[in-house]
Amino acid sequence: MGFISLKDWRARSAGLAQAASRAKALLYPAFSLSEADALSVNEIACPDPGCPDVETVVLVMRAGEPTRALRFRGPLDDLDEAAARVLASEEAGLRAL
Repeated sequence: MGFISLKDWRARSAGLAQAASRAKALLYPAFSLSEADALSVNEIACPDPGCPDVETVVLVMRAGEPTRALRFRGPLDDLDEAAARVLASEEAGLRAL
C-alpha cells in the first residue's frame, strides 16, 4: 500500500465534498425533504464480493422518522437525476412499510 501526500489527500477530500454537495442538490428535491430533514451522502469502499469497488451510501433523516440507509452502486460522481429518482422510489417504499 502506497502513501498519499497531504496535498493529494486534501485535493481528493475537496473533490468528494463538491461531489457530495452536487448529489445533495439532486437528492433533496427528489426526496421532497423539508428544512427539518437532513441528508448524508458518503462514498465508501466496498470489499464484498459482487459489490462495486466503490458505492455511495445515502442516509435519509426525516424529522420524527427513523433514519433510512440507501445504497447507490457506484461512485458519488456517477449519481445523477435518474439515480436520485430510483433512490427516492426505494425510500418511499421503505416509508410505506
